[in-house]
Parts: sequence; structure tokens; C-alpha cells
Amino acid sequence: MSSWSRLGSARGLRNLALTGLASAVSAGLGGVATTPESAWYQRLDKPRWQPPALAFPLVWTPLYADIAVTTAAALTVLEEEGRIDEADGLRRSLALNLALNTGWSVVFWRVRRPWVSTAWCGVLTWQSLFVARRLQHVDPALHNAWAPYPAWTLFATALNASIARRNS
Repeated sequence: MSSWSRLGSARGLRNLALTGLASAVSAGLGGVATTPESAWYQRLDKPRWQPPALAFPLVWTPLYADIAVTTAAALTVLEEEGRIDEADGLRRSLALNLALNTGWSVVFWRVRRPWVSTAWCGVLTWQSLFVARRLQHVDPALHNAWAPYPAWTLFATALNASIARRNS
């Protein structure tokens, strides 16, 4: 049975509801903290390669869905195989990842510290790679499905660093 098909079980649906809720809360809190219309942000010198504003919700919406579905599938596999310690570790890693994700929005948009948020985003990227490694041990297909997320956070780290450097 594939990791994805296990999402249809009662355990899979429960995990999907929980990871979906956690991802939605993270997205919602991050969204509330995000203020691209603020005068502070508008005054920042940004690189030409920064994507248009519309790109961010178009990227983040499927990434949050991917986070929820991929980790739910992994948790279901681990629980069904009796690998409870690994499932608990993945839950903790997911909670930390979503907290780092939400925290970046607060540090960049509300605290307005581009260099601190660059470091924060770097930690988020590293931690996302750590989750990818956990997923690889569950099912390489889950690792591959997760891959766009650390790739995007790496891009976000580079973008954040460019903004910080231009506005020191």
C-alpha cells in the first residue's frame, strides 16, 4: 500500500485533519503578520529578481497544503508500522517548522529586522531539510513531495539577505 493511499484510512484522515489545522493556523498567523502594503516595506530597496506580490500567495497556498498532506501521510505510515517514536519526532519537527515559518513573518514584517529574519529564514530552511531527511526514511516519494518547500525557503533566505544587504 502506498503512503498516499493510507490517507484514506481513519488514521490517515485524522492525521490529515490535524496537520491541515496546524498548517492553516501557521498560514493564518503568518498572513496576519504580513504587511506588504506598509510604508516601511514600500520604502525598502528590493532586488529586481523579487517575484511580484501575487507570486507569494500563489506559492505559499500549495506549499502549506503540501506540508499538511505529506506529513499526514508520513505520520500515518509510521503509526501503522508501529514506529511511534519516529511519529512523535516528526510531530515535534513539524511543530517546530511551522513555528519557525510563522515566526519569520513576525520578525520580518512586525519587528522589521531584515538581518535577523534572514538568519531566521536560514534556520527554517535547515530545519525543513531536516524534516525532508525524516521523510526520506519513511518513503522517498514523501521526501520528493516535500522538496519544493525547502527549495522555496532557500530562495526566500536569499531574497531576504538581498533585502537586508541593500537596506543596511
